[in-house]
Amino acid sequence: MKNFASIPLSEQLRPTTFSEIVGQEHLTGKDGYITRIVASGRPLSLLLSGPPGCGKTTIARLYAAAFHAPFLILSAVFNSAAELKKILKEGQETPLFSRRAIVFIDEIHRFNRAQQDLFLPFLEDGSLILIGATTENPSFALNGALISRLRILTLNHLNDASLHLLLQRYETLVRPLPLDLECRSYLVSASQGDGRHLLNLLETLEQDLPESINIALLAQRVHKRPPLYDKDRDGHYNLISALHKAVRGSDPDASLYWFARILEGGEDPLFIARRLIRMASEDIGLADPHALGITLQAHDAYQRLGSPEGELALAEAVLYLALAPKSNAVYTAYTEARETASASGHLSPPKQILNAPTPLMKEMGYGQGYVYDPDTSRGFSGQEYFPEELGRKSFYSPVERGFEREMKKRLEYFSALRRTLASNHSHPL
Repeated sequence: MKNFASIPLSEQLRPTTFSEIVGQEHLTGKDGYITRIVASGRPLSLLLSGPPGCGKTTIARLYAAAFHAPFLILSAVFNSAAELKKILKEGQETPLFSRRAIVFIDEIHRFNRAQQDLFLPFLEDGSLILIGATTENPSFALNGALISRLRILTLNHLNDASLHLLLQRYETLVRPLPLDLECRSYLVSASQGDGRHLLNLLETLEQDLPESINIALLAQRVHKRPPLYDKDRDGHYNLISALHKAVRGSDPDASLYWFARILEGGEDPLFIARRLIRMASEDIGLADPHALGITLQAHDAYQRLGSPEGELALAEAVLYLALAPKSNAVYTAYTEARETASASGHLSPPKQILNAPTPLMKEMGYGQGYVYDPDTSRGFSGQEYFPEELGRKSFYSPVERGFEREMKKRLEYFSALRRTLASNHSHPL
């Protein structure tokens, strides 16, 4: 057993070569992207985007070492714009940038746009190589000018096989553990794809390592990593999008899974309830008119009961929406109607459907010729309601699914009757 004194375990086991990095073979493997850059002998500026504990900092350090370049670590959490300007200016006046230093910025998404712009001149003239690390979606976190100067590389969360390799490395370099296969799988599952968290769990076990370990003891001593979910950024939008698409795809099991993932991440259940209401209107519409009512009832039920009881009502709505017939005919019709309305907002309604509360308006023809539809024999007059200059438009096209089959019959009935009345030039029946 090696004695690493008080060095944190994550530092003790940090890979010293690219070949020791697990889970990122597409970047650091034999034919990986970073491997090819190193082989070329020409360092490039990179943005390493990936979840926590996947190896971003390690890759940055090994990258600088491979080019024998000066390595400067900055943190967007601690370094202000003034500090950045001072560091970069001093770097120009010292040998730091004379050998094309590699500057690593952790949590680069925390820099605002103005701070990010400070690096542009140095990247433009090639005086430094920048490696940024972020757990966020680069498209949202970084400005376009900086992104255009970086090669964006996506790192994966560590799969179970990679985490088992980390566990084996620990036992080889530190100490063997009295763990059976079930306990090893528990530790891997508790890590949620985060290598650093796995090492933290092992460090916790080191404090008082018993002769034998079982699942019950593990559950007492180690804590599962919280789900990867940021309510303010990517997790918030990515997972609700996954739920929406699973519902739209009529997959009740996947829908429940993403619903549970979002709740486990700490999302406000009422936010989910509002999105379910949206799904009922956007993806189901009149194919199942009950869908909207069920989502509204689920929203109301949660407001009355709260968590955890009210979550069951939301789960019920999720399942109903997933299994409901799908139609975006209402959504499409409304979108087309809005576009037409926006382009023709200057046109007046036909005079015959305008009210005439004053004598002058009556003289101008307001309301003349209007027919009260319920008074006709068929409850339908066939008169026009669009602006005369616009002409008749067709927006709503029901699908042959669910209740919209009935809506399609009604639409076709009134359309045929309108054509008949128009061709006869007759008065309403």
